[in-house]
Amino acid sequence: MSRLLIKGARLLGAEGADLLVEDGLIREVGRVDATGVDTTVDADGLVALPGLVDLHVHLREPGREDAETIATGSAAAAAGGFTAVFAMANTSPVTDTAEAAERVLDLGAACGLTQVVPVGAVTKGLEGVELAELGLMARSRARVRVFSDDGKCVHDARIMRRALEYIKPFGGVISQHAQDPRLADASACCHEGEVSGRLGLPGWPGIAEESIVARDVMLARHTGSRVHIAHVSTAASVEVIRWAKAQGIEVTAEVTPHHLALTTDLLTGYDPVYKVNPPLRPAEDVEALRQALVDGTIDAVATDHAPHARHDKEHAFVDAAFGMLGLETALPVVSELLVRPGLLDWAGVARVMSVNPARIGQLAGQGRPLAAGSPANLTLIDPDRAVTVDAATSRSRSRNNPWHGRTFTGAVVTTVHRGRVTHGTDHQLTPSTATENAL
Repeated sequence: MSRLLIKGARLLGAEGADLLVEDGLIREVGRVDATGVDTTVDADGLVALPGLVDLHVHLREPGREDAETIATGSAAAAAGGFTAVFAMANTSPVTDTAEAAERVLDLGAACGLTQVVPVGAVTKGLEGVELAELGLMARSRARVRVFSDDGKCVHDARIMRRALEYIKPFGGVISQHAQDPRLADASACCHEGEVSGRLGLPGWPGIAEESIVARDVMLARHTGSRVHIAHVSTAASVEVIRWAKAQGIEVTAEVTPHHLALTTDLLTGYDPVYKVNPPLRPAEDVEALRQALVDGTIDAVATDHAPHARHDKEHAFVDAAFGMLGLETALPVVSELLVRPGLLDWAGVARVMSVNPARIGQLAGQGRPLAAGSPANLTLIDPDRAVTVDAATSRSRSRNNPWHGRTFTGAVVTTVHRGRVTHGTDHQLTPSTATENAL
């Protein structure tokens, strides 16, 4: 096994230290002798974080390989600094059996660029009628612990209660796409308000999210089980989650980079790249989401990376597919929005993009301290490098990138997954080995 030396990295943005990586583990931290090292990475001035973990991605395989594959999604994840991603179940066929979950696991392992963790469906076929094989998926080689019908809401309260009761003995969690279909049906595509009325777009009111969040935290309290709220988008949802946590209810929540940054005003041009579910919200919701992430009410940043082929996205706004890319741009967006203004330090970024997601998803080898004996999953970031997003250069197979042409400060330089460089740049000092190992 090769020996990798990372020299002078600022651990969580603090003082610089060397990291010696061998056999997939961090062996030494501090001043490390370079004797016998195969590859050296000059990390002077770079910030080292535990590898990023994304609780919410859509890799589209099997079924929609024209939009994304596990290989292309893994490449995008590595470029974004992620060493683990949770692959949502709304594939074709749906990941609602142990065999389907193991297939996703094996495809991810074959790529080897990031840990691909299958999310199991809550209900068979995402139809919301009958529970999927939750126990069999949990006992499979994939050891599924996160279950979600994302893309659809588990809207039947009885089914949601049963799911929460079923997963409790093995410590699972239900990740809920909070959207009451009676208040926001499949045609709803714009935050209900002045903009939707002016543009003539079907409205998606915040109450359609908030009512499900309120119901599900009460079901979690009743069952003593765990619920996770996906892509929180409104200030009122934040208040419900804050109250629930104060009551000791087992609830966690995530927010996407686009809901932290973009507002419904962008829809005035009818550009379908900005069509997402839940929709972009007004500025007051965006501000509440940022503050909730900073104060810990919202636990994690998750991209909801949703690639789409051009023929699905390039339509009139009401007919276009929902979703945006996010894996390669999440860290720069968070750096620009939260680190540069001083709302989060780099330890805080590690908390919301690595430590908490790994804890919620129960990944023992991820989100660990950068210390001797920890698995060598880490990300090196240049906090001062400007990044101008070019959709054409994405590792993703799709191009529905809402950040095209925007410039952010803060760049992922190198990603190390299980001791191997899966994404790297000119900071690597041993060209022969660096080229061999780089993506």
